[in-house]
Amino acid sequence: QVQLVESGGGLVQAGGSLRLSCAASGRTFSSYGMGWFRQAPGKEREFVATINWSGESTYYADSVKGRFTISRDNAKKTVYLQMNSLKPEDTAVYYCAATSRAQAMEEETFYDYWGQGTQVTVSS
Repeated sequence: QVQLVESGGGLVQAGGSLRLSCAASGRTFSSYGMGWFRQAPGKEREFVATINWSGESTYYADSVKGRFTISRDNAKKTVYLQMNSLKPEDTAVYYCAATSRAQAMEEETFYDYWGQGTQVTVSS
């Protein structure tokens, strides 16, 4: 069992930066692949970024590539999402998720555990 708690969301102006954190419980965090997803009002949840168990493999949605960076610290049982050059269209609830497959996975159906989400609002 893994419990995930996101933090770091908030209100920021366009062009600004935020760093989201996702703290995990459980002893097997280092064996999970991790992902970030987001859901904007009136839209379906979408993939943002994913990282494999070791941190050596990452993938990003085209919409955030070059602006967002996913990373993890297995000793701290935490995964991060550094978000730079934020745009109003990045406004959404951001969710952290864990997959027991250990690999970097873009498809949300592969994820077993989800956090409660953290709101990110980017003003123009």
